[in-house]
Amino acid sequence: MTSAFFLVILCLGVVSVASSFDPNLNVKWEEWKVMFEKLYSQEEEVLKRAVWEENVKRIKQHNMENSLGMNTYTMEINGFADMTDEEFKDMITGFTFPFTDTVRSPWKRALDIDFPKYWDWRDTLPKSVNWLKEGYVTRVKDQENCKSCWAFPVAGAIEGQMFKKTGKLIPLSVQNLVDCSKPQGNRGCRGGTTYNGFQYVLHNGGLEAEATYPYEAKEGQCRYNPKNSAAKITRFVALPVNEDVLMDAVATKGPIATGINVVYSSLRFYKDGVYHEPRCKRSVNHAVLLIGYGTERNETYTNNYWLIKNSWGKRWGLGGYMKIAKDRNNHCGIASFAQYPIV
Repeated sequence: MTSAFFLVILCLGVVSVASSFDPNLNVKWEEWKVMFEKLYSQEEEVLKRAVWEENVKRIKQHNMENSLGMNTYTMEINGFADMTDEEFKDMITGFTFPFTDTVRSPWKRALDIDFPKYWDWRDTLPKSVNWLKEGYVTRVKDQENCKSCWAFPVAGAIEGQMFKKTGKLIPLSVQNLVDCSKPQGNRGCRGGTTYNGFQYVLHNGGLEAEATYPYEAKEGQCRYNPKNSAAKITRFVALPVNEDVLMDAVATKGPIATGINVVYSSLRFYKDGVYHEPRCKRSVNHAVLLIGYGTERNETYTNNYWLIKNSWGKRWGLGGYMKIAKDRNNHCGIASFAQYPIV
């Protein structure tokens, strides 16, 4: 058979798929492409439209259930709506550490401070904490097509501690971490861990500011200049897997670098409310900055939540932030890999 024959078959398949599109969504599709600056070839557009429509249906169904009180958060069509779950996972998840308690335990013994073995002091902690409102948190950034999520909370946690110490909030260089922490085990835009990121800053003796080493969303040569160092740490603490201890650390120390599981489309399209996904596993594949906690109440429920800062830009979630279920058996692994620096 000739290549022309296969081309005809492909075109017939494309036409067949296109003919099944919902015409009521035509305007919305065109508006969405403009909003998120999407450009496709003719064949690619048909495939992407099919995925987009399927995601639109998922989101509509979820939000209808939310209006009936069947869940505690809403979803929205965002810039990830033309991607399948697998495509999204391959593009965005960059937390590469294969987490197990056995592997992690020596780090905990070596680095943890001594926390009480009882949790009565929890009642003495603030009922809510938001370090963004206290000036500890820099603006939301977008990791783009680079699996550098691990680097953003490393920089964010150090930014918070430096602000606590000096009263100055200086955005630190994520690109410095991406380019220079490979000797510690990170892989730049192919993934890494917050642990290795903190190790780099500790042993390197400093980290540059965003102003002198801006983010490029790609790997490059290490260009760290000690003359431009804007922050350093003296050690860092790896917390035990316990939400009570995590609550104490967030309340008394400041922003915490941690990880969550983000393989579900429900999280990818999160808009607002308290996220809870019954299927969510406690293994982590994406790093975030934990900046507070609180309680959300309405007529039908009361939910405790953790407040996290993400690295998917301001057009995701609550302007780049998210509320995720707290005190729900370490939901999505929120307490599985938490650390903070000491400056």
